Amino acid sequence: MKTGGRFSAKPWSEACERNKGPILHALRAVMRDVAYVLEIGSGTGQHAVCFGAALPGVTWQTSDLPVNHAGILRWIEGAHLPNVLAPIALDVMQEPWPSVRADAVFSANTAHIMSWTEVEAMFRGIGRVLEPRGRFCLYGPFRFGGRHTSESNERFDAALKRESPHMGVRDFDALDALGHANGLVVEDNLSMPANNRLLVWTRAPQAG
Repeated sequence: MKTGGRFSAKPWSEACERNKGPILHALRAVMRDVAYVLEIGSGTGQHAVCFGAALPGVTWQTSDLPVNHAGILRWIEGAHLPNVLAPIALDVMQEPWPSVRADAVFSANTAHIMSWTEVEAMFRGIGRVLEPRGRFCLYGPFRFGGRHTSESNERFDAALKRESPHMGVRDFDALDALGHANGLVVEDNLSMPANNRLLVWTRAPQAG
């Protein structure tokens, strides 16, 4: 992530710029009946303004640690989108979570940065804030059956672990077990460019 230059000191992620189009294409179908989205880990804010502009009928609630709020606000204020809301402070490990009820939750490239304890906390929190039949969409690289889907993902996983042992590409089965424990049923596993996936869970109607 960087700032400055032609982006008027707004934080900038090249990865967000590359993946926003394919993610949006998938979200148009996944969120066809959605009115309120909580984004966990809005990062630079690039995804929020892109998706908010393309989905004007959806209220997009950004969230992140307070240290990232100023950058997110620069993107929101520059976009002038009434349906994209200023970030709320959300640390998945802190209780209670902000008082929201969402019919969709979206998070991109967070599970491999968080510790496993934080990933567990994220799923618990989503199980509480997501409305019955609501969807949780998680984007990023994942392993399946303990195996990486590409050599590049294997190298990325090794680089993450060298940077910090708590990070790493997560296995789908382990994530799905967390989903099941929190009332979420896997609905879709969508292939995305650059060996990424968009995993979609639905909150069971009887959950909560």
